[in-house]
Amino acid sequence: MSQSSTEKPAEKKLSFKFNAQSYALIVALILIVSIFGILTGGEFLSSRNLSNLFAQMTVIAVLAIGMTLVIVAGHIDLSVGSLAGLTGGISAILQVWFGWDTVWVVLAAIVVGALLGLWQGWWVAYRAVPAFIVTLGGMLIFRGILIGISAGQTVAPLHEGFRAIANSHLPYWAGYVLAVAGVILLFFSAWQSQNKRQQLGLLTDNPFKLYGKYAVYAFLILLLTYMLNRYNGIPVPLIIVMFFGGLFIFISNKTSFGRYIYAIGGNEEAAALSGINIKRNTLSVFVLMGALAGVAGVILSSRLNAASVSAGEMYELDAIAACVIGGTSLMGGRGNIVGAVIGALIMTSIDNGMSMMNIETFWQSIVKGLILIIAVWIDISSKK
Repeated sequence: MSQSSTEKPAEKKLSFKFNAQSYALIVALILIVSIFGILTGGEFLSSRNLSNLFAQMTVIAVLAIGMTLVIVAGHIDLSVGSLAGLTGGISAILQVWFGWDTVWVVLAAIVVGALLGLWQGWWVAYRAVPAFIVTLGGMLIFRGILIGISAGQTVAPLHEGFRAIANSHLPYWAGYVLAVAGVILLFFSAWQSQNKRQQLGLLTDNPFKLYGKYAVYAFLILLLTYMLNRYNGIPVPLIIVMFFGGLFIFISNKTSFGRYIYAIGGNEEAAALSGINIKRNTLSVFVLMGALAGVAGVILSSRLNAASVSAGEMYELDAIAACVIGGTSLMGGRGNIVGAVIGALIMTSIDNGMSMMNIETFWQSIVKGLILIIAVWIDISSKK
């Protein structure tokens, strides 16, 4: 009896902590959106600006998705901005200078990104060089290669099909179909999870609370779809983020590889003793990060309709900040994809809102730097 009485308060404390972490990001995003909405006279919340905002966040969001697994595994990748710039530059060069078709150009960028990620992962996993040093060197190497192969020139213009990757929108009807399908999938997954827990004899959530929460999510999805359809429709880059976000959520939560990554980041020694191949899984994480950097590079070049030697500069810091703001611990072992994407949206919203208010660029860097420091402090404090 005494044991159960001492356990109950602890359970309540853990539950409160989980809820606080789950909703803090949403609350922060709502506050940021509300503040900029008021200060810009509602222009920040216009359909046109929301469409531009989601298109702008795509590159950072894709990088943050891959960076989440890297950080969860207990490493860091400082080269993703330069790698995105290099792969985007290679795709532009192959198309503009050599006349390659868009499909082959995109595949080439992803393959090059994966191979360079493999190279970096080999140094980290099999030569035990700290990821910080390897990727710092990679950042300089990849930027140098980009300058060398492009001869310092801006490579443009790209073919129409290539430009469409980051600058096109779904038809209105397709956006609504996708939104309704997403809502149905949301409720189905909630029902399936409840049913499975019930079959296993585990505690289930209060149905009213659970489905009420998902009803709010469904309303927000449909509202966002309506707002985006008032302009040109849902941006295709947002669909790309949703695809890779869903894919990596599945990988991290539903596969043994994903569980291994969390185990390695949480306690590498214990993971090794349990039979997990540390080197192979670490290598795989960097390969995936490189491939996603290739995707980000393609989107970046497509959006700008050009490739330049400065493309992707400092994007690695935005990606890391998005992950940390989204709840990924720099100590490893903890993080989630959804939080990283929301973190990318927060970072982009700050840039977008301050630009709309004509605030000097240096203030944007100061604010983002302070947010990153505070987010890490919160992570460390919560661990203590």
